[in-house]
Amino acid sequence: MSGGKSARWVDENIADVITARATAFIEQNRDRPFFLYFATHDIHVPRVPHPRFARKSGLGPRGDVILEFDWSAGEILKTLDRLDLARNTLVIFTSDNGPVVDDGYKDQAVEKLDGHKPSGPLRGGKYSAFDAGTRVAFVVRWPGRVKAGVSDALISQVDFLSTFAALTGQTLAAADAPDSHNVLDALLGQSNTGRDHLVEHAGTLSLIRGQWKYIEPNSGPRMNENTNTELGNDPQPQLYDLAVDLGEKRNVAGEHRDLVQEMAAQLKKIREQGRSR
Repeated sequence: MSGGKSARWVDENIADVITARATAFIEQNRDRPFFLYFATHDIHVPRVPHPRFARKSGLGPRGDVILEFDWSAGEILKTLDRLDLARNTLVIFTSDNGPVVDDGYKDQAVEKLDGHKPSGPLRGGKYSAFDAGTRVAFVVRWPGRVKAGVSDALISQVDFLSTFAALTGQTLAAADAPDSHNVLDALLGQSNTGRDHLVEHAGTLSLIRGQWKYIEPNSGPRMNENTNTELGNDPQPQLYDLAVDLGEKRNVAGEHRDLVQEMAAQLKKIREQGRSR
């Protein structure tokens, strides 16, 4: 917050300011196509909720800013509804990574979890090769086009480029987003098939293919001591059957050695193709 007065801000007002800007943008562009990328400060640190949200969750500042974020998202959706734009607007709600609770700020986030499990049944968290680090919330709303329900289709946020290009009738050049797949049918709930494979990167590389997830051997630390997060590193190859073991609790690499070799070779090929670009 150095520089002139115009460069300064009040942390507690961030949500109000950016939400007001977002809804004003929608108002101003209501009669033409628009794209809005809304990235909030909540629930990142330091967590500074507006006074009207402070101490309202009973779960400390982290819980309070989640309430604040819910309010921001609600204001945007209400604006679309009020302007009769909802039926013609695709809304995607997602996250950049999995959760981390104890990230160095003394805000009692751990003590006040009150039984909540930010990662649900998943193992690990932010920074982890386990899926709690990379499998994120992903909600699509498009009334009249997308039916309510749950999809098992495999999608990456990298796929947004090709998918949105297909949705809007644009053509990408051969060199544009070579790792992006057009998964429009899966995004709109018209197909349960998305990608056939996905590479994850969190310190080490992993490959998801169908129901299987392979994590390549890595000699890095097993824990992030600062955040108390399992990192998924192991000097031995790991293979998990996500169809029956979403929490990646049982390594079955020893029972499927041929599959491990096959997926390791595929991951190696993908890496080499990337380096050659």
